[in-house]
Amino acid sequence: MRTPLAWLNLIHERSRLVVAAAGVAFAVLLVFMNLGFLGALSTTASQLYTRMNGDVFLISPLTPEISTAKPFPLERLYEAAGIAGVEETMPLYVGYLQWRNPETGISRAMFFFGINPNDRLFALPELSQPENLVALVQPNTVLMDLRSRSEFGPTAVGTQTEVDNRRVTIGGQYSLGGGFAADGTVMVSDTNFRRYFERRPLDLIDLGVIALAEGADPVQVRDRLRQILPQDVEVFTQTEMVERERSFWINTTSTGFIFGMGVAVSLVVGAVIVYQILYADISDRLPEYATLKAMGYGDTYLFGVVLQEAAILGGLGYVPGFLLSLGLYQLTLKATDGTLPIGMNSDRAIFVFLLTIGMCAISACISLQKVVSADPAEVF
Repeated sequence: MRTPLAWLNLIHERSRLVVAAAGVAFAVLLVFMNLGFLGALSTTASQLYTRMNGDVFLISPLTPEISTAKPFPLERLYEAAGIAGVEETMPLYVGYLQWRNPETGISRAMFFFGINPNDRLFALPELSQPENLVALVQPNTVLMDLRSRSEFGPTAVGTQTEVDNRRVTIGGQYSLGGGFAADGTVMVSDTNFRRYFERRPLDLIDLGVIALAEGADPVQVRDRLRQILPQDVEVFTQTEMVERERSFWINTTSTGFIFGMGVAVSLVVGAVIVYQILYADISDRLPEYATLKAMGYGDTYLFGVVLQEAAILGGLGYVPGFLLSLGLYQLTLKATDGTLPIGMNSDRAIFVFLLTIGMCAISACISLQKVVSADPAEVF
């Protein structure tokens, strides 16, 4: 009996129901988009380290995140190589240079990875292809990230352009992505890195990647390295590096705060809309609620009716908000050339649904004061 009454109350004013559902859908859409950007931020923060053949990492304590890395001595990798369980140590050099779009002539900041061509630093299938290995050792030649933004120009093999007024040729391709830190990336040999970054000696590296022997415990190796290495480097396992990068982007930068605040504001907007609709509905039907009270129906029953109305509004608004967010996720992927890994997952869908129902329930609880105050003697 309760569900039909709640539903009939809502459909009695169809225009009001449509406005309420649209308001909830708008709030749901905003929540999905903000959580989607937060999820993409977390994914891009972890994808670099998860695509490396490294179990333990060395990094300068002055480095907040990889794109603003501070160099430390290569000697630290040599010291780490002597520890039991260490199979291979690999240096990584990073930095930004201005990449000229050969079609438009406009230059943009490109993120460079410098590696030793003999190292298996990145777990990318393209780097095992003979033609890419040959191209990597050629002078003034780079491998181009296919997930770089289109503003950098053509990514085809053989394309020639300029980097800080030096000639460069695209000799191969790979797929990685630069996330929020970089719109595009390229990979070069350490020798070519030295050519382009003339002020950077190769005995100063930005990241030390350590691959362990089979069966070695990363935590034990990490603890041993922390004991023997000086204070100019920090040692982390892969899991810790991923968490460190995520924490920086989500908790330290304004980016994470803005998206988190966006979720909170969206919920407040949705709660206010639902409250206004429910309050207006209760005010219009105050005589009916008073009649129910006079017939012996208690506050608990009336509370149930209003809460069911709120739940129905939440469900009606969630579905279009969910569908619209799927479309906007795809538009965002297309607009960012696939560099922003935003997408829907079941955990987020369930979480937002529960948030929506909770938001509507809170609005219902606030508006219930009007029902409680309904006195049959006063109304009639």
